[in-house]
Amino acid sequence: MDVERPHAAIELPEGSWWEWDVLAWDGGHFRLAADFDLSYHHGLELAFTAPLFVSCPAVFQDPAFRAPTVEELRRITRQLGGRPPVLVAFEADAGGSEPVSCLVAAERLDIVQETVLRYWREDAAPGRRFAPWVQPPSP
Repeated sequence: MDVERPHAAIELPEGSWWEWDVLAWDGGHFRLAADFDLSYHHGLELAFTAPLFVSCPAVFQDPAFRAPTVEELRRITRQLGGRPPVLVAFEADAGGSEPVSCLVAAERLDIVQETVLRYWREDAAPGRRFAPWVQPPSP
């Protein structure tokens, strides 16, 4: 087991990334979205490709990203039968009395910063991206 090379904590771009939710999750992708308020849009996505292990709530606030502990790396390496290329760890407020520890292992992580609308707008700029559930109104 290669625990000598710990995974580093991820670094987010500057911004107010207080509110988070799971944007999409299927066999090939796991996407977390963040902004200061997710009511109308989000401006940051953590896009995990080929998620191998996910342990986090569907909605949370104010995550503190950190390097995974040696024990977390050992446990995931044992469970997966090898060291994952990406291992992201954080503590977050999920509404309980204490922060919850979260862990995501994947083949790849892309940090995407762009405004993604969470509701339909006729006057949206060309090329503007909408959240996966947003559809234009029926004629």
